[in-house]
Amino acid sequence: MSNSPADEQRVNAIRFLAVDAVQRANSGHPGMPLGAAAAAFALWSRHLRFDPHDPQWFDRDRFVLSAGHGSMLLYALLYLTGYDLSLDDLKSFRQLHSRTPGHPETHHTAGVEATTGPLGQGVGNAVGMAIAEAHLAATYNRGDAPIVDHYTYCLAGDGDLMEGISQEAISLAGHLQLGKLIVLYDDNRVSLAGPTDITYGDDACARFDASGWHTQLVAVTHGNDVDAIDEAIRIAKNVTDRPSLIALRTHIGYGSPLQDSFKAHGEPLGVENVKATKERLDWPLEPDFYVPDDVLAYFRSLGDAGGRARAAWQQRYDAWKLANAALAAQLERVLAGEPPATRAWPAFDEQNGNIATRDAGGMVMNAIAASLPELIGGSADLDPSTKTYLKGAGDFQPGTRQGRNIHYGVREHAMAAASNGLALHGGVLPFCATFFNFADYLKPSLRLAALSKLHEIYIFTHDSVLLGEDGPTHQPIEQLAMLRAMPNLRVVRPADALETLEAWKLAIDPRSTGPWVLVLTRQKVPFLGARAARVDRGGYILDDTAGTPDLILIATGSEVALARDAKRLLDAEGVATRVVSLPCFELFDAQPQTYRDEVLPPSCTARMSIEAAATFGWSRYVGDRGFTYGIDRFGLSAPAADVARELGFTPEHVARVAIDHFSFAPR
Repeated sequence: MSNSPADEQRVNAIRFLAVDAVQRANSGHPGMPLGAAAAAFALWSRHLRFDPHDPQWFDRDRFVLSAGHGSMLLYALLYLTGYDLSLDDLKSFRQLHSRTPGHPETHHTAGVEATTGPLGQGVGNAVGMAIAEAHLAATYNRGDAPIVDHYTYCLAGDGDLMEGISQEAISLAGHLQLGKLIVLYDDNRVSLAGPTDITYGDDACARFDASGWHTQLVAVTHGNDVDAIDEAIRIAKNVTDRPSLIALRTHIGYGSPLQDSFKAHGEPLGVENVKATKERLDWPLEPDFYVPDDVLAYFRSLGDAGGRARAAWQQRYDAWKLANAALAAQLERVLAGEPPATRAWPAFDEQNGNIATRDAGGMVMNAIAASLPELIGGSADLDPSTKTYLKGAGDFQPGTRQGRNIHYGVREHAMAAASNGLALHGGVLPFCATFFNFADYLKPSLRLAALSKLHEIYIFTHDSVLLGEDGPTHQPIEQLAMLRAMPNLRVVRPADALETLEAWKLAIDPRSTGPWVLVLTRQKVPFLGARAARVDRGGYILDDTAGTPDLILIATGSEVALARDAKRLLDAEGVATRVVSLPCFELFDAQPQTYRDEVLPPSCTARMSIEAAATFGWSRYVGDRGFTYGIDRFGLSAPAADVARELGFTPEHVARVAIDHFSFAPR
């Protein structure tokens, strides 16, 4: 089989918009768009449901370009089909402030469903989107006119499948039997450094088969055949009990003198090679960025057809809304980013508040779960320890899609990427949880969540060396400093149950943008008393002294109680001491200077931070004369009390260090 002349011209329009943009920028990846354009065209022209004039249409199909280095393939499609992306935008590819950055950014360009580039992430995002679709369909669909009924498509390359995150993601998707997830694998057998056979000999179909997927191989003779690819997609859509892989044997840099060479992967073809490619594929040499009028009209008609599909859906939705008023009100509230009318917050006091902050977090989650049906998520096989299981909310499994507890298994990489996919899909508020030390496993996904300003909640328990016997392999040291350095991320380490409650109030606020990280203790911490725990301001005065303090102790988490105990000893020594709880650096830094000076008055330069973690980052709060007391070494395997004594995290030692460092005269 071969493409019709009309289809070949349409595919070539995609190819050469990408080639010309990369050449003009003198930067980019032309090989993948040349090789995968036929697959993208088959999908977008014959299967993908979208409306360029309403990019956020809730029941649109999702298309994730996991191979984000091929971004010009996506930008060309967005322009051609009528999204808010102009030819001038394509001409400014990879230039300052353009809407066509080097890798797709969902918050930056209309029609981009996920921020991709770090390979494998888009595969995980697509799994999360498919979970969201299945869950929302089970929650909201009634009768034979569903309002949630769409597919998630992902275009991935060799690099995506080499990254370990992809194996976690495909294993999870296969177990969950996500039948509306279809991955198109651009199997061109070339990566940036050379042919893949120097590093990668996997049988991709066998690998996906083993993980419970339906697989098809479109041979190299059909890798650019629109009809063959179309038929493979149709077959995949009819497989409802398994996700599907379509492995497409393609030619990287198709039609160019660099075809099937790694040299086509990561750099422009060059002026002479662009000319040769256009000549070989019978495309006009001039002008650059040429699109025949009839080709553009065809692509724009696809966008118009999408508009009609959205209008038909809207009619179904309006009828569904009349018959399901309460469900409709719930869904519209969530999609509008509005809080529920009422929420049943728990109360903490001296009787029930002397608990680990992980336990307090679990109590809050379960108290608000009924009034917050959009809250969905899970842990990396750790919910008994992270206390993040939503009781009575059911498990998300193949037979119970309405369940809100997702069992991710020991797959932190895939868990976080899927959680990002849930947030990107919309209609849900995702959370995910693991031990804090294992934030290292999911940090790339968390970084993309921050870059994309996704509203979701990361819950990290076992927050310090004081978790005890598991020892230094499980005891976080540098993680707080690492996450505090990340833009667009709010990291909250609450001191007790009340601060944990206040942190959750902030984290679930639908007006919030960007991810929240809640860092919680394994061990019990004392309730610090009824008070206005101003977590919303990032920090506040917990205990004070008459007049100007001689010393300010600044702490987070379990060390706030330690600071309070040290204050009693210091006060007895005649050192007038203030204790400041500083649960969130980012929120505190956003406060007016007057408030920050009220909490940390410039006149008091004797300041000491106390945190059972790396001291990096504390200098801006303690100042030049201050002292950062922490742990700039790995931990120890021993009961928590023994670890605390060995590392000097006792009231007596902290008080003595403060007196000695600041040369306070004994009373």
